[in-house]
Order: sequence, then C-alpha cells, then structure tokens
Amino acid sequence: MTTGFLHPVFVPRNRPIITRLHPAIRAAYGGALVLALAFASFDAASAEETAAQPVAAVDQLPPGQEVSGTVIELAGWVVATRDSQGYPFAIMDKAAAQVLVFGGDGRLRGAASGLFGSAIGDHSAPGIAGLALREIPGRDRTTPAGRFVGGFGPSIDAGRVLWVDYDSAISMHPTATGIPAERRAERLASPAPDDNRITHGCINVPPEFYEQIIRPTFEHGGVFYILPDTAPLAETFPEFVQSRATAQQNDGRRARSAHQ
Repeated sequence: MTTGFLHPVFVPRNRPIITRLHPAIRAAYGGALVLALAFASFDAASAEETAAQPVAAVDQLPPGQEVSGTVIELAGWVVATRDSQGYPFAIMDKAAAQVLVFGGDGRLRGAASGLFGSAIGDHSAPGIAGLALREIPGRDRTTPAGRFVGGFGPSIDAGRVLWVDYDSAISMHPTATGIPAERRAERLASPAPDDNRITHGCINVPPEFYEQIIRPTFEHGGVFYILPDTAPLAETFPEFVQSRATAQQNDGRRARSAHQ
C-alpha cells in the first residue's frame, strides 16, 4: 500500500477494443467458454492475421501452477464485451496469488505470482488511505476486490506509482527487500499461494516482471480486475456472472436440442 496520494488518476473510456484473444491463451490455458466469448465477432481474416503474429507471453508463474477457469472466462468476457474499452487490463486472483496482464488488443502479455494484503477481505476500511503504513491495523490490510480504472500518478511518499485503486491507496509495485524477515522474494517463488499474503494491501510483483511487463503495458493507464476472497463473484462482477449464466443456459438448450 502507498499512502499520501496527490490527485486522482482518470483513464478515458473512449477507445474500441479488438475482439481477439492471443493464441497463447488457448495453448497454455484452454477453455471452450473463453473461446466462445473472445471470438464472438472474430472472422476468418482476423483469425489468419492473429495466427501470423505470434507473441510470446512472459510466464513467471511457479512450475506446475495452473490458472483458474474463472480467470480464463473473465479474460474472455472482458475482450468479448469490450469492458476495458481498448485499454490494457490485468486480472488478479488473490486466492492463487497470480497476476495476468493483457494488452489492449486482448493478447496475453505475461503472468506472474503476486503478493497481496495479509488480511482476508474484499473491502477497504473507511479512511485507510489517510493512514501511515504502521498505523493500519492487521485486520484492515486487505486488497479490495472489484474493477478499478487506474494508472501512473504521483504520491507523497513513493514518487510516481501505478495506482490500482486510488481511493483506497492501493498500488502495484515491484517487490522490495527492505525487511529480510518478510522473505518477499521467496514467497513469490513459492508454488503455494498461502504464503503470498504479506502486504498492507498493495500488490507486489517480481521486479523484472514489473519493468518488462507492468510498466510499459500500463504507461497510459488500464483496467484492473481483482477477484474476491470471500465475497460472492456475482456481487463483485455481476455483469460477468450474468453473462456466464446465460452462456451456460444456451449451452444446455443446445445440448438438449441435439438429443431430441
């Protein structure tokens, strides 16, 4: 968490998004529903163009660690519905301690482990943005869930930072090694996500991932989707859940029709 911000960050929502998903997502993560959503308006010419432009995504997830179906489906939904309005976006899975970054064209740019708030919870305590880090009670060190529009901006105590949720002073930054006992680098490298809850609420990622992927991708702002710890997904992302339910209903109708 970064405290002492100066002014809000605003990203205009006025750019169209290309409804294409990078083949790396299909190859690495699969998922029939995400393909149906992401390629809702995908024609043959676009498919040929995408296939001819392979881009290697940076994969810094621990070996053997999988990406959840919910993350895959949410990424497809964002692209298909143009929810990020052409801006790059990131999906953060607190339960799996993962950060996936996508370009404005929907292509996967990279995936890495992340560190999140030490307290389980999906809301920020009132007034927390005005507290110094040492003043934040342990129970309030949460990373809020939801959809946030953010970008780089100044802060009083940390220079220029990437604000994820400005109102609650949540930023994303490279892992620091200031307190050796916290073993933040070791936590990021661990395949188990349970030890990745260590911050005051901010999201930490490996320094090289931040410089190589995060900084250039969000230089002009973006949209951040953070999955909840305990809150119902329908409360956090109601439009996504409704869309998924509708798709499942349609799949059920098609399956019944095929057997009649």
